[in-house]
Amino acid sequence: MKIPNTFGLDVEAAVFLEYDSVEELERLIAAGYITSPYLHIGGGSNLLFTDDYKGVILHSRIEGIEVLTEDDENVTVRVGAGVVWDDFVAYCVEHKWYGAENLSLIPGEVGASAVQNIGAYGVEVKDLISSVETVNSQGVRHVYSVDECGYAYRDSIFKRPEMKQVFVTHVCFRLSKQKRYTLDYGAIRQELEKYPVVELGILRQVIIRIRESKLPDPKVLGNAGSFFMNPVVSREVFEALQGQYPQMPFYELDTDKIKIPAGWLIEQCGWKGKSMGAAAVHDKQALVLVNRGGATGADIVALSDAIRASVLEKFGIEIHPEVNFI
Repeated sequence: MKIPNTFGLDVEAAVFLEYDSVEELERLIAAGYITSPYLHIGGGSNLLFTDDYKGVILHSRIEGIEVLTEDDENVTVRVGAGVVWDDFVAYCVEHKWYGAENLSLIPGEVGASAVQNIGAYGVEVKDLISSVETVNSQGVRHVYSVDECGYAYRDSIFKRPEMKQVFVTHVCFRLSKQKRYTLDYGAIRQELEKYPVVELGILRQVIIRIRESKLPDPKVLGNAGSFFMNPVVSREVFEALQGQYPQMPFYELDTDKIKIPAGWLIEQCGWKGKSMGAAAVHDKQALVLVNRGGATGADIVALSDAIRASVLEKFGIEIHPEVNFI
């Protein structure tokens, strides 16, 4: 069966299994259907398949959004791993729950959001997660508190090779019922000036409009969103570069750690809008690699490698893919 992936690559799995509940997953495990090699995926939005997968692909279809606790200040909700991420964000906005709105329109599903620690416009999903429920390949359930998840920039313990046997089934989020916005990132404040007041629904629409202006719809042009992580460098390295490139954008993480936008680095190397065969760099956002039609995973890897070599040669900085190569 064809493997769903937002790059639009024509790849197949030897076996493709979906389940609608924790109990159904446990039955699949007990019956011996999940044999090595296997891979658990979400919506395929952060994966680059370099070939057909000669094993078992697992996919959760666990739905549902359930309120666990609620008071005047906060609400805690339990969400199925198979819920489409942006559907969950829309649900939060509709119910006036604050916190997830800056993560609007990120492709993928709730389970994968907790694995990848998705983030955008000054917010990471780790800021909202309270716990992650899992089942492992032996059928053992375990709940990880947010502190046990090892969250870092686009990283978690669930991305480690030894955690491949752990499948996320539900994610619990703690959201605010009091007004709380994160606005000092990108063009958010500039766009909000067009409105008389800041409201949750308006902010979601602004975030969506900003994303749509930069990121192509995967249904139209295959892509996985941001392909590279923004590099973090020491202040010493940053100041040396800033002397050469005073216009270089940056974000201070702490006294010695500076984040530099990878998209800017790639654009300075002349890659924006350029292609290598059917694989290309998006003409509106250099951080996005696209499949113009008929590209293979190997084509996209080759383009990625060429870009990384250019950035290293020009700036002395290594950039790394955010997308997982399979």
